[in-house]
Amino acid sequence: MFAELAGVAAAQLGPYPSLPGPELRQAARAAMGVLDLTAGDVRVERSWTDGDLAGEELSWSVGFGPRTRAFLLRPRDAAGPLPGVVALHCHGGMKWVGKEKIADGPAAPSPEVRQVRELLYGGRAYANELARRGFVVLAPDVLTWGSRRFPLGVDEPGPYDAAARDHEHVVAKYCAALGTSFAGVVAGEDLAAAAYLRSRPDVSAVGCVGLSGGGLRAALLGAFDPGMRAVVVAAMVSSYRDMIDGYVEKHTWLLWPPGLPRLGDWPDLVAARAPEPLMVQYALRDRLFPEPGMRRAHTMIEERYREAPDAYEAVWADVPHSFDVTRQEQAFDWLAQRLKA
Repeated sequence: MFAELAGVAAAQLGPYPSLPGPELRQAARAAMGVLDLTAGDVRVERSWTDGDLAGEELSWSVGFGPRTRAFLLRPRDAAGPLPGVVALHCHGGMKWVGKEKIADGPAAPSPEVRQVRELLYGGRAYANELARRGFVVLAPDVLTWGSRRFPLGVDEPGPYDAAARDHEHVVAKYCAALGTSFAGVVAGEDLAAAAYLRSRPDVSAVGCVGLSGGGLRAALLGAFDPGMRAVVVAAMVSSYRDMIDGYVEKHTWLLWPPGLPRLGDWPDLVAARAPEPLMVQYALRDRLFPEPGMRRAHTMIEERYREAPDAYEAVWADVPHSFDVTRQEQAFDWLAQRLKA
């Protein structure tokens, strides 16, 4: 009944212009209200070892809300600075926990976490596997997940996740009322985490990786952090224009920051870091994104990287929405090439 709205908006507003990368990064950061946050008063809450790994649970304050908790994982006996990776947890419809979906701490994962890992991550905690490849890996919680979740009066994972799903639009509205956006606050928290990792004396070059909502966060880090040396975005890239019919409602508010379509399409922002290294993994049986949107996105990103084609790597796989073991290993090898050089 209202399908003509898309045509009216296109005719009057002319969405998805193609701004140059540096201009787009600056304009998008302003439009989204990305906050300038710092990981302050960093504390080591506990430490452990797990075979060849050493782990720490860190906490810090970004200036509001409960303290952020993060796992830091590194090879136990490694000497000298190592490349660092910010591992970004997904949305996954599960906000009771964040970092635990992708990283093992000293406690065994819950049944709910195991289920998410089986569905999305090939059954493993990929942050730990990445650390075993010779990286210092930081897996932080972020606003509305895990240690940063809201007190919604529900103290069990399943019911909490249902309540959190219904609460996300409230968070988005509050952020908009304050002149920022849900994506702008999340990006600010991730920028603070990346800056902390980069500041450590045991860390050299820093990259990031994430699936789905974590891939969205990785893309924002790549766009807004000039020190991010290599970025892996898994199963989170499609053009906006191909998602209008039947896909908008499937996604978090994080993917729809106000003002971005007036500056560019989502793949434009993902590729705005050109010519710096970028890997995008496309899942052809992904029910959250249309294949034409992925194909269009790939073409758009290739165009952004026309002066540095070797810096962009597209991975196509006939798999559902996931970051499975094969795709993880491809990402690990690529990150090693880009960060250990």
